Amino acid sequence: MNAITSVRATRGSLRARALNGSMTRVVNPAFRLATLGTPQLVSAFRPVVNQTLNFASPVPPDTRTEPVRRHAGDGQVRGEWVWGPGVGLRRIADTQVIYYLHGSGYVICSPRTHRGLVSRLSRRTDHVAFSLDYRLAPEHRFPAAGDDTVRGYEWLLDQGYRPENIVVAGDSAGGHLAMDLLADNQTAARPQPRAMVLFSPLMDPTFGLALAREARGLKDPIIRARTGRHFLDMYTGGLPAHHPRMTVSLRPADDLPTTLIQVGAREVMADDAHFLHATLLAAGAQSQLQAWPDQGHVFQMFPMLTPESRRAVSEAARFIRSVA
Repeated sequence: MNAITSVRATRGSLRARALNGSMTRVVNPAFRLATLGTPQLVSAFRPVVNQTLNFASPVPPDTRTEPVRRHAGDGQVRGEWVWGPGVGLRRIADTQVIYYLHGSGYVICSPRTHRGLVSRLSRRTDHVAFSLDYRLAPEHRFPAAGDDTVRGYEWLLDQGYRPENIVVAGDSAGGHLAMDLLADNQTAARPQPRAMVLFSPLMDPTFGLALAREARGLKDPIIRARTGRHFLDMYTGGLPAHHPRMTVSLRPADDLPTTLIQVGAREVMADDAHFLHATLLAAGAQSQLQAWPDQGHVFQMFPMLTPESRRAVSEAARFIRSVA
């Protein structure tokens, strides 16, 4: 399991390569404009981005959802249960559950924007999923999202889900939240989840790895490192990057979850994925890193745009079933 693999081919599909060109010309300039915006403008822009993602990442027919709003501890757990088509409605202690943490720089997206991806994971694994609706910046600053993630995990345990039946999954900033959860579990002597699946995870909060990658001429078709750093700054409010909940480290342990990391080989956070993979290995976890040729950031969300999206989600589901 402690392997780095390139998936199936040295080049991506023709459709993926054509898409990369279009994204570079259209989407990247739009995101670059976001770096010029004030927090108020980004908040106003959020519904437009979310609606676009809803269109580009459709929800499979017959997906079922149930909203969650529960008081827990000193706060609230918000999110939604998601059952992919054909998945049974059981929610009991011996049921396998996916705990999903969406990405998008701590400032945009929601369980609704990621419902299509979560439903596809649910359908392919036959697992129910709980998709967390954590608080977003700039309205809610650090550590709101991290605290919500820990609270959501504790809530699942309180509902009777055993840690060995929980798979944490997430993308981009959701990968960073997943690592923060593991570190907090170690500090609190809380049991770790059985496994993790991370898509294009953020690991370096300085975005130094991503900036250095871009300086070498390796450009993501969807997002630039400066955009990601601008979004993260809205969440951290100038917090030093070496804060232990931002630059996350793990103590060596034998209970860390078996992990699959998928990353687009030409994306902005490709080096973050390698860094995270090495961090998990150094702490004693089993980790596999898959690099998908000619794919951009969180390509798994867009099955209509690139055929690799479907194959990657199938690979992730196969991994989840293997560790169940």
